[in-house]
Parts: sequence; C-alpha cells; structure tokens
Amino acid sequence: MEHEVPVTALFNRLFAGPTDAFLNAIHYPPNDPAHPWTDWMVCEILVFLFVAIFFGIMARRYSVDRPGKIQHLLEVSYEFFRASSEEVVGHGGPKYLAVFGTVFLFILFMNLIGIIPGFESPTMYPMVPLGMAVFTFFFYHYTGIKEHGGGYIKQFMGPMLLLVPLMLPIETISHFARPLSLTVRLWANMFAGEQVFLTFVTLTKVIIPVIFIGLHVFVSFLQAYIFMLLAMVYVGGAVAHEH
Repeated sequence: MEHEVPVTALFNRLFAGPTDAFLNAIHYPPNDPAHPWTDWMVCEILVFLFVAIFFGIMARRYSVDRPGKIQHLLEVSYEFFRASSEEVVGHGGPKYLAVFGTVFLFILFMNLIGIIPGFESPTMYPMVPLGMAVFTFFFYHYTGIKEHGGGYIKQFMGPMLLLVPLMLPIETISHFARPLSLTVRLWANMFAGEQVFLTFVTLTKVIIPVIFIGLHVFVSFLQAYIFMLLAMVYVGGAVAHEH
C-alpha cells in the first residue's frame, strides 16, 4: 500500500465497502479492495466541494451597497477574466467565461491544497491534468462545431483544396497533441514544485521555508492561468471566422 494522507485513510475506512461494490458492479475491481481511494481522488473531491460551497455562500452575500473585500476581489478577477477572454477569443469570448473561470479556479485550488499539511495537490498526479486537458479538448471542438456547424471541418483542410492531403493529417495530429501538451505542462510543473516544497519542509522542520511556500503559490497561480489562457486560445481558434 502506498503512503496515504490522513483524509484518504478516513475515506478508505468509511467508504471502502460501497466503493468496492460500485467498482465491481462496473467490472473495474480495485487493485487494493481495502484502499480503493487514492490521495488525488479524495483531494480533488474536497476541492470541488470547497469551490461549490464557497461560491454558493458568496452568491448569497453579494451586496451592491456594502461589498466586502472578498466581493471586491471576485469582481476584479471577473473583470480580468472577461478582458482576457475578449482579447484572446474575441467579442464572443465572455459567453464562455463561466467555463474559463471554472477551469482556472478548479486548477488553482487543486494546486494550492498541497500547501496545507495533511493534503496533496491532485495536479501532481498525471490523471488529473489529463482529465482537465481532455475536457478542454472536447469543449473547444464543441464550440467550433456550434459556431460553424459542418463547416468547422474546413479549419483542418488548409486554404487550398490541393493542400488537403497534407494539411488534414498535420492539423489532426496537432489537435490531438494539445491534450498531451496541456497534461505534461501542468503535471510536470506541479510535480516538480511539490517535490521541491516537500523537500525543504522536511529539511527545515523548525523554520518553515517561507520563500519556497511563496514560490509554490506563484507557480500554482501561473500554471492555472496558463492552462486557462491556452483554453481561450483553442476556443478562439475554433470559433474564429475568416474575413
């Protein structure tokens, strides 16, 4: 059995039986029936619950007359995301803002949860970035098909009919490489950052290495923003019209 954080051990103690029954029912038996839950699964679920509860509470506390500090921060973030979407995607960018913002915040909190003792960042496991990358892949193709209909296929064919045999395989390979690029970029950076952070915390048990905590926070924000920005770029390319 691999090392598991306390909250994962709690999940395995309370929910191992129902989880094993569900996995067996879908013909996907766990490798270790006593520990079907892994750290990245549990921490990702906790992040999802935190985000849902936090914004559910904030939605009830919004005030036009007396906005609080958190509301000011959220409003500034909204304006920044909106401006970014308009700049990268175009005038239609804000209608996808809910997806872009959710991607950013979900990845950000998954990156940051590893700073809290007793938790690990789900994004340091390749399955989580891969899931986000696959979602982004299908989402931007969906926006392209919704915008252009059957004409979306023209983006894969190049500007001239004679170039179709060359451009079609190149564009297809390029698009399928995007989930891999998104996955490796997020996973590699967060895995490396987490290992550096944990190493210095272990070496300096008394004096907390604040500088590396700050570096980890910076990398967490940066990687979440880069992932969101690339999602905007892909959506912008998918919905773009030739003029």
